[in-house]
Amino acid sequence: MKRLGLDADAVRELVGGERDVFTAACADQLAGVHGPAGAPCPARPWVCLLCPLAVFLPRHAANLLRLDVFFARQFRQMPTENYLRVFGPYADRLTREILPKLSAAAKAKGEQDVANDNGTELPLHPEEITA
Repeated sequence: MKRLGLDADAVRELVGGERDVFTAACADQLAGVHGPAGAPCPARPWVCLLCPLAVFLPRHAANLLRLDVFFARQFRQMPTENYLRVFGPYADRLTREILPKLSAAAKAKGEQDVANDNGTELPLHPEEITA
């Protein structure tokens, strides 16, 4: 709470899902970290993985796993140097820091949720869609 400068009402909103974005709960979507202050954050879903305002909770497991699958597809389709430059830091944080903190139960439920969706649930721009 202190690091993010949150009061009790904001924490209730974060925990209750009112501040959810695709991969996390956001401490302040209007903070202007990745866009103009006062406007909703325009960042791509993976940018939350490195954002200081993101709070990752068990309910985000399915979307975090979807993002992990997306990164794997990108890795197979892109030259390694390009992949590392574009997605490397995000994929690294996801696999080394975020996913390991989720409980086995949260991961199992997330895996069940994404079992047959082939990444179709990711909010991607047309040019970001991979087969």
